[in-house]
Amino acid sequence: MPKPLNLIVACAENRVMGRAGRLPFHIPEDKAWFHAKTAGQTVVLGRIGFASWSKALADGRQPVVITRDQSLASDRVRLAGTVAEALAIAQTLPGEIMICGGQRIYEETLPIADRLLLTLVHAEVPGDTWFPEWRHLPWRESWRKESRDANYRYTFSVLERVP
Repeated sequence: MPKPLNLIVACAENRVMGRAGRLPFHIPEDKAWFHAKTAGQTVVLGRIGFASWSKALADGRQPVVITRDQSLASDRVRLAGTVAEALAIAQTLPGEIMICGGQRIYEETLPIADRLLLTLVHAEVPGDTWFPEWRHLPWRESWRKESRDANYRYTFSVLERVP
């Protein structure tokens, strides 16, 4: 039986999740949530996300990077040319499968995801990278936490796919 597919993302109300290769907001609590949820897991992500994420190899993560750049290969980083290939590799690795972006990878995996770990930032922010629309899909919220910091109000949610 295949392992469940989890997407983890922080995005604004207007679905913006990136600007110039970085997050469009700095929320320490979200960063801690992300690192806690991905530690010890298999993380599937694109080349840009991998390059900007300094802790991708820390805390026992097993990265599967979707790229054609073979220079990123190492004994700790698996490479895949497509999302389908990355998911096949991820199924063979320990831990849960956590999809960590970017936009194209989320677009391909959202329709088949079992769970969405969402940090929804209650703001409209400018950006150039968007999370695909998820609100029309059949989800059941299994966990929720409202929070805020000096700059933003945000909600952590775990959404389970309704069969």
